Amino acid sequence: MLDEELGDLVIAEDDKLVGIVTDRDIALAVARYDDLSELTAEDVMTPDPVTTHEDATAVDLPATMAEGRVRRIPVVDDEGTLVGIATLDDVVATAGKMLLTPQR
Repeated sequence: MLDEELGDLVIAEDDKLVGIVTDRDIALAVARYDDLSELTAEDVMTPDPVTTHEDATAVDLPATMAEGRVRRIPVVDDEGTLVGIATLDDVVATAGKMLLTPQR
């Protein structure tokens, strides 16, 4: 995560989302455990994370994030396969562009 400057890692089995490890999960693990050297991603991940569908609207996405109290949300297709990750930064950037784009 450090090398790639990522705030999260998605954990999947057979192309299906099973969890997510965020920088917050790691910070909480540091507080909870005396020795982190034997921990796995499964030990610290958030299982069955809040997701959104790839067809979510610009209104649905931030609402789902707020309801789930998350800043990063995996995006899945109809089969539950991961197709991307949306972040709060993405929402803010999109809202900013929409506000600056002249309406016809």
